[in-house]
Amino acid sequence: MPAYNAASAQADEIRLEDVNPCSTCGARPLGVCADLKGHELQDMACTSETVTAQPGQALFHEGDPNPFVFNVVEGAVKLYRLLPDGRRQITGFLFQGDFLGLGGRGPSSFTAEALTPMSACRFRRGDFDQLLNALPALEHRLVAMAGDELMAAQEQIVLLGRKTARERIASFLTRLSARQVQLGGAEGRVHLPMTRLDIADYLGLTIETVSRVFTQFKTSGLIQLLPNNDVALPDPEALKALGEGAA
Repeated sequence: MPAYNAASAQADEIRLEDVNPCSTCGARPLGVCADLKGHELQDMACTSETVTAQPGQALFHEGDPNPFVFNVVEGAVKLYRLLPDGRRQITGFLFQGDFLGLGGRGPSSFTAEALTPMSACRFRRGDFDQLLNALPALEHRLVAMAGDELMAAQEQIVLLGRKTARERIASFLTRLSARQVQLGGAEGRVHLPMTRLDIADYLGLTIETVSRVFTQFKTSGLIQLLPNNDVALPDPEALKALGEGAA
């Protein structure tokens, strides 16, 4: 049997990363696969398939069986539930690098709908479970992401239960800005792929209230409304303080 050659093994790993599209994926730094490399990344790539959706198209609907989990590669997704009387509650917005499917294994409790042209890596739950068993780094990363998701859910409970309309919208813009900076966006600027109605349904407000508060923020200089659904934040710290109830 030939002796183990560390240099050769390292070269094989480098070649694997060179041919694996996952190694250059823009979602990888923030995604569930961030800590994988070499053969681990190759194993994950071989287990997934790429799916795409256009704005308004659902990845799956509330109440449907959903045997898949997803890692968002590009674009934005909104998650929502419908009440029996037709009212809608948006429960979250997902962006590049976010993972979809940490919930239960029964029928889906929400609808996942594309806000923009988007693509995602899709895994069958059984295959993904096998990856978790085989790749400790993947399991550790998923646990960390689940913890972040729990913290975000707790913040949302406080937002919906205690904050005023102005505080809710200030918090929303601040959090969205921080997320977009993580994705390589410019500080002090936010892109809104969602509509005012989407924002209202996420924050538990009416569309009229959202529009009124945006106008108030614009008049007071807290925000500047730009073309293409962009918003400039001239004083991010003041906006953050308002969202925390300190202003």
